[in-house]
Amino acid sequence: MRERMPRHRRRFDDDEPVRPNTRADRTAFDPHLRLTETPPTDLDGRAGTDIDTPPEGDRWSTWAAAEHGPVPRPSWVVTAHAAVDTELGVLKTGKEADVHLLGRGVPGTDEHVLLAAKRYRSAEHRMFHRDAGYTEGRRVRRSRETRAMASRTAFGRQLLAGQWARAEFDALGTLWAAGAPVPYPVQLHGTELLLEFVGTDDGEAAPRLAQLRPGRDELRDLWDQLREALLALARRGWAHGDLSAYNLLVDDGRLVLIDLPQVVDVVGNPRGPEFLARDVCRITEWFSARGLPGPGAAEVLLADLRAEAGIGA
Repeated sequence: MRERMPRHRRRFDDDEPVRPNTRADRTAFDPHLRLTETPPTDLDGRAGTDIDTPPEGDRWSTWAAAEHGPVPRPSWVVTAHAAVDTELGVLKTGKEADVHLLGRGVPGTDEHVLLAAKRYRSAEHRMFHRDAGYTEGRRVRRSRETRAMASRTAFGRQLLAGQWARAEFDALGTLWAAGAPVPYPVQLHGTELLLEFVGTDDGEAAPRLAQLRPGRDELRDLWDQLREALLALARRGWAHGDLSAYNLLVDDGRLVLIDLPQVVDVVGNPRGPEFLARDVCRITEWFSARGLPGPGAAEVLLADLRAEAGIGA
């Protein structure tokens, strides 16, 4: 039996979540919502008949206009054009993106699912202070775009928002298709990434590894799961790039990797081996502080990952 540290609902990062209680409050947090002070009316003066406004919820589903995740997709994904999206609160706030809890369903039916909506910040409000090291080795088609991103112009920062959302969407799709323990990437629409919500049906997010006090047997199982997950990344030539106990969820005993926009090509990026070693050192320290794994585990794991990725010692 494991002992859990006290936690708040719907929280899986250090930042304190905010729970907007009204639709107007949610608008302040979510620029994707477009609400007017006076609801549109029809010729009879009745509200709510604007064809751009769904009969319930906050917006029509963006599925039709988005890029979709890998197939075969899970059966729980709602693809109906009649579906609506409802904002249910904020799961996490961060410097580069905020994560919201979103309900998507078809009114009048039982077709409904909870999603995590990760929204990368606009050019005016984002702080990608660590871009350079992670993005070495990434390329865009046009030299103008490369220069704009390097000089951090407004245009370049907007490109970076899309590039980071794209990088995470692509990485999750590749890893999910390979059977790695990551959330299913439902869709990418601009700088909004909709993901499988990892948690309970009533909207409580799975705890982060950092929130738990696992017993020895569970700790060993989690370490084994972590090793297999990192090997899955290494087979693609990747490192997580920002791995810690705060970027790992534990969903009823199952370890899930999250927050992968900065995934690093350990071969193409000159600093790739450095990022890989840092990931291993940081996460091994967390496990070692709790009694597992044994001495030398970090060195052994790093050697295995380097061999899997095909890079020298």
